Amino acid sequence: MKTITTTLCASVLMALAVPAQATGDPRAGQLKTSMCAGCHGIPGWRTAYPRVYSVPKLGGQHADYIVAALKAYKSGERNHPSMVGIVADLSEQDMEDIAAYYASSYSGPAK
Repeated sequence: MKTITTTLCASVLMALAVPAQATGDPRAGQLKTSMCAGCHGIPGWRTAYPRVYSVPKLGGQHADYIVAALKAYKSGERNHPSMVGIVADLSEQDMEDIAAYYASSYSGPAK
């Protein structure tokens, strides 16, 4: 009995130690990515505004990272005019859904 109790307690503690994951719906997220696809959906795309740089690929990125980045644009912690405008009307659930979609849509390295 003591072994069962110890195993059960250890299992509960391990479950609690797992970091929180983004809780979005990838299907709902796919429907919300039309504003993203114009830049992030083009392999090797480079933008010239506000300066020239390569646009990051989102497919396969960690969902928690995407959510954190979107929140940072919304709060003003990150500043890119296009991204600030895009995230202005996103809810936290929208961010979670978009992140879940991109996290589940890895298609290999950009060409």
